[in-house]
Amino acid sequence: MKLYEELAGHLRALILDGTLKPGERVPSVRQVHRERGVSAATVMRAYLELERYGLIESRPRSGYFVTSAGLQRAPEPRHVRSRGRTTRVDVSELVFQILDAIGDRNVVPLGSAFPSPLLFPWSRLARYLGMSARRMDPWSTVESLPRGSEDLRRQIARRYLRYGAKVSADEIVITTGALEALNLSLQVLTRPGDTVAVEAPAFYACLQAIEAAGLKALELPTHPREGVDLGALSHAIETHQIRACWFMTNFQNPLGASMPDEKKHDLVQLLEQHRIPLIEDDVYAELHFGKERPKSAKSFDTSGLVLHCSSFSKCLAPGYRLGWVAAGRYAQAVERRKIMTTLSSSVPVQDGIAMFLQQDGYDAHLQKLRRTLAMQQAALLQALVVHLPDGYRLTQPEGGYFLWLELPGDVDSLEIHARALEENISIAPGPIFSARREFRNCLRLNFGHPWTPETERAIARLGHIIRECTAG
Repeated sequence: MKLYEELAGHLRALILDGTLKPGERVPSVRQVHRERGVSAATVMRAYLELERYGLIESRPRSGYFVTSAGLQRAPEPRHVRSRGRTTRVDVSELVFQILDAIGDRNVVPLGSAFPSPLLFPWSRLARYLGMSARRMDPWSTVESLPRGSEDLRRQIARRYLRYGAKVSADEIVITTGALEALNLSLQVLTRPGDTVAVEAPAFYACLQAIEAAGLKALELPTHPREGVDLGALSHAIETHQIRACWFMTNFQNPLGASMPDEKKHDLVQLLEQHRIPLIEDDVYAELHFGKERPKSAKSFDTSGLVLHCSSFSKCLAPGYRLGWVAAGRYAQAVERRKIMTTLSSSVPVQDGIAMFLQQDGYDAHLQKLRRTLAMQQAALLQALVVHLPDGYRLTQPEGGYFLWLELPGDVDSLEIHARALEENISIAPGPIFSARREFRNCLRLNFGHPWTPETERAIARLGHIIRECTAG
């Protein structure tokens, strides 16, 4: 990490936690230079970085101040209560319509599900991929089927150990992205007509997978900060025959909610009592803004009922389509299902990623990525304060790259989506995150792309559209 980036990150943290409040003067360049022993040029570069993201502003002959509008916390979205009914899922057509509309590179990608490809170390990845291909033992193309590269599974198991989960490399199955891991897990655990408990709102790919498998979804209320409501889950277990749960425990898409560790422990205990397996979708945990990576529910699993699914797509290598599932007692069943579908994921890609992890470049990349995402979140929060009309509610997660915006009840996010798209701005409207197409007054925004003047203008224009829709 460069000195100016470290300094900018430290000051950003002071602004976020309220130590430096809007309107207050930040320490002078001379003071920071003297107290921290860094050059004045380093301090100036850090301040310019914070200024670029709208966190501080320069006042002539007065110094730098925290922006008066910046980082005021909006009320969080309401904790929506569940209706307690299972639902046949039918969201795919709506999701496809939305996704088809936001795939254009000329569109400001506030509705995208992906971070910017510019945030990842492509040249270094390519070097390791080339080395892997050149060194590959031809027999490995057979020996790695279908569970995956032993070297890669061993590297993943070591990372589990670092954040408190005892996972054997033998229970890990390498997949073609996290989505295959999730789908394989769902196929192993359920049969058509079964009921799966999901969050509300839920990631639309979860709903599509349930729809494709002929299953029913039981939507559970999800707190915008702490995740799925365990009281509602306990009641649902008593009143419905739940075959499996599919939850995102860290930086949930679309809310950004993260279960506290003690709540994850309680979740695992509750499901163990009723012998209900958990499909844990945990693709964003490495994108935390705090000092420590949050634990997974898998960390508290003692009976092999948690199938922990993740990938490198969101944090290292998008497009390489490399994921995995630590499947516990279901590892052999998942492996056999993998044989019946795609047989194996790319062996050179697996070995290339394993080499990257072995060379200790991964954590340095993650530190830089987290810092960038945190700064981009701050810029988006600042822009929303400036450009949106009053009356909105907003999540402000400590990781990932999504915000969930709740607008006054009579606002239609599908209308906002259509009008914004006419101006080359995408958003993700709330109904695609619900089996019942609820959350019509909500939308998800992506801050995983570099903050530019074009992005600022898009937020300003989005605010104007929301004002018009609210007035109408």
